[in-house]
Amino acid sequence: MEYIYYDLRLSRERTAQKALFDHVQAALGAKAVGVFAPLLGFASDEVLVLTDATAAPDAMAKAPGVVLAERRRLTPTIRPKDGDRPQGGGIYVHNWFTVDATGFDEFVKLSGEAWPDFEARFEAKIFGLFAAEATGDDVHHGQRRLLLMTRYRDLGEWQKSRDPTTDAMKVFARRRELTRVSLARACVLMA
Repeated sequence: MEYIYYDLRLSRERTAQKALFDHVQAALGAKAVGVFAPLLGFASDEVLVLTDATAAPDAMAKAPGVVLAERRRLTPTIRPKDGDRPQGGGIYVHNWFTVDATGFDEFVKLSGEAWPDFEARFEAKIFGLFAAEATGDDVHHGQRRLLLMTRYRDLGEWQKSRDPTTDAMKVFARRRELTRVSLARACVLMA
Protein backbone atom coordinates (compact mmCIF):
# COMPACT_ATOMS: atom_id res chain seq x y z
CA MET A 1 0.00 0.00 0.00
CA GLU A 2 1.29 3.43 -0.92
CA TYR A 3 0.60 6.60 1.06
CA ILE A 4 0.53 10.34 0.49
CA TYR A 5 1.81 12.67 3.21
CA TYR A 6 0.36 16.17 3.02
CA ASP A 7 1.92 19.16 4.74
CA LEU A 8 -0.87 21.73 4.70
CA ARG A 9 -0.85 25.40 5.64
CA LEU A 10 -4.17 26.75 6.85
CA SER A 11 -5.81 30.15 6.89
CA ARG A 12 -6.06 32.10 10.13
CA GLU A 13 -9.63 31.17 11.05
CA ARG A 14 -9.77 29.84 14.60
CA THR A 15 -11.71 26.79 13.48
CA ALA A 16 -9.50 25.95 10.47
CA GLN A 17 -7.99 22.77 11.99
CA LYS A 18 -11.34 21.38 13.07
CA ALA A 19 -12.93 22.25 9.72
CA LEU A 20 -10.10 20.49 7.88
CA PHE A 21 -10.35 17.43 10.12
CA ASP A 22 -14.11 17.20 9.56
CA HIS A 23 -13.63 17.63 5.81
CA VAL A 24 -10.95 14.90 5.64
CA GLN A 25 -13.14 12.45 7.55
CA ALA A 26 -16.19 13.17 5.39
CA ALA A 27 -14.38 13.29 2.03
CA LEU A 28 -11.94 10.42 2.50
CA GLY A 29 -13.40 8.14 5.15
CA ALA A 30 -11.14 5.08 5.58
CA LYS A 31 -8.64 6.48 3.04
CA ALA A 32 -7.65 9.04 5.67
CA VAL A 33 -5.02 7.31 7.82
CA GLY A 34 -4.24 10.16 10.20
CA VAL A 35 -4.62 13.91 10.69
CA PHE A 36 -1.99 15.51 12.93
CA ALA A 37 -2.02 18.94 14.60
CA PRO A 38 1.26 20.75 15.42
CA LEU A 39 2.86 20.58 18.85
CA LEU A 40 6.60 21.40 18.66
CA GLY A 41 8.68 22.28 15.61
CA PHE A 42 5.77 22.72 13.21
CA ALA A 43 4.25 26.10 12.41
CA SER A 44 0.99 26.78 14.24
CA ASP A 45 -0.88 26.95 10.91
CA GLU A 46 0.36 23.53 9.75
CA VAL A 47 -1.58 20.27 9.66
CA LEU A 48 -0.17 16.95 8.48
CA VAL A 49 -2.41 14.41 6.79
CA LEU A 50 -1.50 10.82 5.88
CA THR A 51 -3.78 9.18 3.32
CA ASP A 52 -4.01 6.06 1.24
CA ALA A 53 -2.39 6.91 -2.11
CA THR A 54 -5.67 6.20 -3.90
CA ALA A 55 -7.40 9.12 -2.13
CA ALA A 56 -8.30 12.01 -4.44
CA PRO A 57 -5.59 14.72 -4.15
CA ASP A 58 -8.16 17.48 -4.63
CA ALA A 59 -9.69 16.47 -1.30
CA MET A 60 -6.64 18.06 0.36
CA ALA A 61 -5.64 20.84 -2.02
CA LYS A 62 -9.19 22.22 -2.18
CA ALA A 63 -10.13 21.53 1.42
CA PRO A 64 -11.63 24.40 3.43
CA GLY A 65 -9.00 26.72 4.87
CA VAL A 66 -6.04 25.23 2.96
CA VAL A 67 -3.81 27.96 1.52
CA LEU A 68 -0.80 25.77 0.63
CA ALA A 69 -0.49 22.03 0.12
CA GLU A 70 2.70 20.02 -0.33
CA ARG A 71 2.52 16.29 -0.90
CA ARG A 72 5.00 13.44 -0.80
CA ARG A 73 4.44 9.87 -1.95
CA LEU A 74 5.54 7.37 0.69
CA THR A 75 6.14 3.64 0.56
CA PRO A 76 6.21 1.69 3.84
CA THR A 77 9.38 -0.24 4.62
CA ILE A 78 8.97 -2.53 7.65
CA ARG A 79 5.85 -0.82 9.00
CA PRO A 80 3.00 -0.07 8.75
CA LYS A 81 1.30 -3.16 7.42
CA ASP A 82 -1.79 -2.76 5.25
CA GLY A 83 -4.72 -1.66 7.37
CA ASP A 84 -2.64 -0.39 10.32
CA ARG A 85 -3.78 2.90 11.85
CA PRO A 86 -2.03 5.26 14.26
CA GLN A 87 -3.03 4.72 17.88
CA GLY A 88 -4.78 7.63 19.59
CA GLY A 89 -3.47 9.53 22.58
CA GLY A 90 0.06 10.57 23.39
CA ILE A 91 2.21 12.46 20.93
CA TYR A 92 3.68 11.57 17.57
CA VAL A 93 7.16 12.48 16.45
CA HIS A 94 7.55 12.78 12.70
CA ASN A 95 11.27 12.37 12.07
CA TRP A 96 12.51 13.01 8.54
CA PHE A 97 15.87 11.42 7.71
CA THR A 98 18.06 12.16 4.72
CA VAL A 99 20.49 9.27 4.25
CA ASP A 100 23.11 8.21 1.74
CA ALA A 101 21.33 6.30 -1.01
CA THR A 102 23.91 3.53 -0.68
CA GLY A 103 23.05 3.15 3.02
CA PHE A 104 19.27 3.09 2.62
CA ASP A 105 18.79 -0.69 3.02
CA GLU A 106 21.11 -0.83 6.02
CA PHE A 107 19.28 2.11 7.64
CA VAL A 108 15.98 0.23 7.33
CA LYS A 109 17.54 -3.02 8.61
CA LEU A 110 19.07 -1.30 11.64
CA SER A 111 15.76 0.37 12.43
CA GLY A 112 13.98 -2.98 12.48
CA GLU A 113 16.70 -4.48 14.70
CA ALA A 114 16.38 -1.71 17.29
CA TRP A 115 12.60 -1.46 17.54
CA PRO A 116 11.88 -4.52 19.75
CA ASP A 117 14.21 -3.27 22.52
CA PHE A 118 13.03 0.31 22.07
CA GLU A 119 9.33 -0.55 22.30
CA ALA A 120 9.88 -2.90 25.27
CA ARG A 121 11.71 -0.24 27.29
CA PHE A 122 9.57 2.80 26.63
CA GLU A 123 5.93 3.71 26.22
CA ALA A 124 6.54 4.15 22.52
CA LYS A 125 5.32 2.44 19.37
CA ILE A 126 6.70 2.82 15.87
CA PHE A 127 3.77 3.38 13.53
CA GLY A 128 5.80 3.45 10.37
CA LEU A 129 9.07 3.97 8.58
CA PHE A 130 8.34 5.23 5.08
CA ALA A 131 10.58 5.75 2.07
CA ALA A 132 9.80 9.03 0.32
CA GLU A 133 9.65 8.99 -3.45
CA ALA A 134 13.01 10.24 -4.71
CA THR A 135 13.09 13.72 -6.22
CA GLY A 136 15.50 14.85 -8.91
CA ASP A 137 17.57 16.54 -6.18
CA ASP A 138 17.69 13.29 -4.20
CA VAL A 139 19.00 11.40 -7.21
CA HIS A 140 21.49 14.16 -8.07
CA HIS A 141 22.86 14.23 -4.51
CA GLY A 142 22.88 10.44 -4.02
CA GLN A 143 20.45 10.53 -1.12
CA ARG A 144 17.16 9.04 0.04
CA ARG A 145 14.59 10.44 2.44
CA LEU A 146 12.60 8.51 5.03
CA LEU A 147 9.84 9.46 7.46
CA LEU A 148 9.71 7.73 10.84
CA MET A 149 6.42 8.16 12.70
CA THR A 150 6.60 7.17 16.38
CA ARG A 151 3.96 7.47 19.10
CA TYR A 152 5.15 8.30 22.63
CA ARG A 153 3.11 8.53 25.82
CA ASP A 154 4.23 12.17 26.12
CA LEU A 155 7.24 14.44 25.57
CA GLY A 156 8.77 13.18 28.82
CA GLU A 157 8.76 9.64 27.44
CA TRP A 158 10.42 10.88 24.25
CA GLN A 159 13.15 12.51 26.37
CA LYS A 160 13.56 9.34 28.45
CA SER A 161 13.98 7.30 25.25
CA ARG A 162 17.12 9.31 24.36
CA ASP A 163 19.10 7.23 26.92
CA PRO A 164 22.30 6.28 25.03
CA THR A 165 22.97 3.18 27.15
CA THR A 166 20.07 1.09 25.81
CA ASP A 167 20.61 -1.61 23.20
CA ALA A 168 18.26 0.24 20.85
CA MET A 169 20.22 3.49 21.09
CA LYS A 170 23.46 1.64 20.35
CA VAL A 171 21.89 0.40 17.11
CA PHE A 172 20.47 3.87 16.41
CA ALA A 173 24.01 5.26 16.81
CA ARG A 174 25.12 3.00 13.95
CA ARG A 175 22.12 4.20 11.96
CA ARG A 176 23.11 7.81 12.65
CA GLU A 177 26.40 7.19 10.80
CA LEU A 178 24.33 6.70 7.62
CA THR A 179 22.30 9.86 8.23
CA ARG A 180 23.10 13.18 6.58
CA VAL A 181 20.30 15.13 8.28
CA SER A 182 17.41 14.37 10.59
CA LEU A 183 14.55 16.63 11.61
CA ALA A 184 12.21 15.49 14.39
CA ARG A 185 9.02 17.42 15.16
CA ALA A 186 6.15 16.60 17.50
CA CYS A 187 2.42 16.63 16.81
CA VAL A 188 -0.81 15.08 18.08
CA LEU A 189 -3.21 12.80 16.27
CA MET A 190 -6.57 14.54 15.92
CA ALA A 191 -9.62 12.49 16.80
